[in-house]
Amino acid sequence: MAANQDNVWESARRDLDVAAERLKLDEGMHRVLRVPKRELEVNFPVTMDDGSVQVFTGYRVHHNLNRGPATGGVRYTADLTLDLVRANAMLNTWKAALLEVPWGGAMGGVVVNPRRLSEDERQGLTRRYATEISLLIGPVRDIPTPDVNTGSQTMAWIMDTWSMHHGHTVPGVVTGKPMAIGGTRGRRESTSRGAFHCIAAGARARGLALGEARVAIQGFGRVGTTLAEMLAAAGARIVGIADDRAAVANPSGIDVPTAVDWIRERDTIVGCPGAEPIERSDLFGLDCDILVSAGIQNQVTAAAADALRAGILAEAGNSPTTPDADAILRDRGVQVIPDILCSAGGLLLGYFEWVQDTQAFHWADREIASELERIMEAAFAGVLATAERERVDLRGAAMMVAVGRVAEATALRGLYP
Repeated sequence: MAANQDNVWESARRDLDVAAERLKLDEGMHRVLRVPKRELEVNFPVTMDDGSVQVFTGYRVHHNLNRGPATGGVRYTADLTLDLVRANAMLNTWKAALLEVPWGGAMGGVVVNPRRLSEDERQGLTRRYATEISLLIGPVRDIPTPDVNTGSQTMAWIMDTWSMHHGHTVPGVVTGKPMAIGGTRGRRESTSRGAFHCIAAGARARGLALGEARVAIQGFGRVGTTLAEMLAAAGARIVGIADDRAAVANPSGIDVPTAVDWIRERDTIVGCPGAEPIERSDLFGLDCDILVSAGIQNQVTAAAADALRAGILAEAGNSPTTPDADAILRDRGVQVIPDILCSAGGLLLGYFEWVQDTQAFHWADREIASELERIMEAAFAGVLATAERERVDLRGAAMMVAVGRVAEATALRGLYP
């Protein structure tokens, strides 16, 4: 797994290299954008429930800050690597630029299996990690946000820790907080809602009626389940679902409420009523119009790309498609809605939350939903127009738009000293 995650960093830099060549980017500018601005690795002790002391490794990486403060997730996984953190920090830079959010990209996390931690141990680890990276984070410096195996409670602990160090409450130091301490409405479904608007726009561009589309979903966690509900509500038929261990299918359609309740109660899609078990790898070969990849990185391999029958692949998770698979899909004419656009709804909601925190004012649900739809659809339209004008795929177009904006900001600021 670590090797695959390291490849995500190489893939991210390769995408930048292609965009830089297409933009005829200055060589010096290319070199600046190809590396993170700063990287922090920390090793810190935590007292466990049994009285023993364990030492954990954590990271926080800033890729680029030339368009504003950094933002990015905090991830707790046993296979976290520095290269994976670097890659996601870079992706967050492009996401913010693509949506014209005045932020840069960051990412961090701790190498740990959180399922082996008690609630007290998780809190102790989080507070110590927040203290170790406190020299980098802050409401005008770097705003952490939830990621894999972290959520609103994690953000509450980080906010409280940072606030205690400064002697007063600072809600804007993180996003993804509970509503009671400065969170925003719409957070839980934000990534799914952003992906939904991209899928709807992509379907329109292909002349596909979303209400008649057959959809398979790989990755059935928070993003995948919510997106399935949204697609089903729009009339789409969900014909296949895969979680991280198994998959099921029904060409006539899977009842989404049943599937969502099933996986929430049992933490597996195995045995879901109204669907037949299939091999997890066979999900990619299902007869469908749209395949959504909402899981972890490197799920769409070359073999999956060869088997894919869908005309649209929506990357609702970060870096789901390997470079070899991407080339195959491009040659086959599959419309790949890239992760830096399709999965950017969460970053956008984080920005909304941060703005509300700085204003000490909360927006209504309709305002949040309306603004998210407007910005996501405008971003998709801009990427599509660039793709058509430059005769490149959507990933190439999205990278050209994002890299161009970051390069412009960097050039305008100049080099110090």
